[in-house]
Amino acid sequence: MPIFAGATLAGFILLVWGADRFVLGAAATARNLGVAPVLIGLTIVGFSTSAPEILVSVMSSLQGTPGLAIGNAIGSNIANIALVLGATAAVTPIDLRSETLRREMPALLAITLLAVMLFLDAYLSRVDGFVLLAGLVLLMYWITKLGFRSTATDPIQAEYEAEIPSGVSMPMAVGWLALGLIVLLLGANLLVWGAESIARALGVSDLIIGLTIVAVGTSLPELAVSIVSALKNEHGLAIGNIVGSNMFNTLAVVGVAGVIHPAPFDTEVLTLHLPVMIGFTLVLFTMAYDFSGRGRINRVEGYALVIAFATYHYYIFSRSL
Repeated sequence: MPIFAGATLAGFILLVWGADRFVLGAAATARNLGVAPVLIGLTIVGFSTSAPEILVSVMSSLQGTPGLAIGNAIGSNIANIALVLGATAAVTPIDLRSETLRREMPALLAITLLAVMLFLDAYLSRVDGFVLLAGLVLLMYWITKLGFRSTATDPIQAEYEAEIPSGVSMPMAVGWLALGLIVLLLGANLLVWGAESIARALGVSDLIIGLTIVAVGTSLPELAVSIVSALKNEHGLAIGNIVGSNMFNTLAVVGVAGVIHPAPFDTEVLTLHLPVMIGFTLVLFTMAYDFSGRGRINRVEGYALVIAFATYHYYIFSRSL
């Protein structure tokens, strides 16, 4: 068990560092190619922050444990809202002032409902995977158009302008991109091996390990980005990071798992974990999407989200063990 735990921890560390370098390289490369910062933030950075989850999905599916991939996607979406956003709001209240992000919220709900519809037969098929990946292509196209329509007065414009790295040479940017990808692959391999071994040792399913340990670990990059962004008063980045990551998780992570390794999954996904994910998504929508334009997530709501997250994890662990 110490070896498995050590491999899992090492995998987490490599994923967090690799994701940071990968995002830096991808964003700097795009900026050097003349892509507008808001487009980089909405598309490239948003997709890159989901790189740990995507690579874990690829590795777990190739190794014949698609339950780990499904659990990782659902668990990461829950962790992003309840843990990441909750902890961030507990540190400093978050205001939603960006019209661009207000338009993304309904898209997140639509993607969540699409996943529910595909999951109703308790089987993740190759067709389901291709449908989700096709949805990912459409999402990227729509977000790109959304970025072009974003007004200069939208606060998120200035936030992305300040955060997207500049002054990084093209060779350096490509180097960080390649190194980040290599480290991500190594971290994903270690994490999947360690997590799967822990699941066997504890006698719990890959799904549960994916929902808990792996999901929390792969959400660490989002946690760091959101807290730092909120402390710098870049509230649009704090929320946008979570909304974008959840959309990419649902479409890319689950889609890749379905294409590589179609398989049935535990019906508990339908009766417990998906409803919890939908519930937290609706809570996010209610807290942040205010038709008066004054959406706000305060400290009390942040603490409530973290407590709800801890309660959910305690419940599924106690049932499993």
